[in-house]
Amino acid sequence: MELPKFILGDNTDWPNAIFVIHTEYPRFIINLEDDEVEWLEDFTKEDEKELESEAESLIEQATAFYDREVSRYED
Repeated sequence: MELPKFILGDNTDWPNAIFVIHTEYPRFIINLEDDEVEWLEDFTKEDEKELESEAESLIEQATAFYDREVSRYED
């Protein structure tokens, strides 16, 4: 099965949370309520250096995805 790059998620246990799941490497879940990121990968020290430069861009993409999805619901 092919998955989209980003998926929206919610959970009634966290009613104010807005989760965006990134399904490609490096996989992560971000809670847009507080910008907390949970990485779903194990990283080596070398990976962490590369990840630092890529993480900001991925988080911006996740936020843009959420904004786009919400705007589509409003239409």
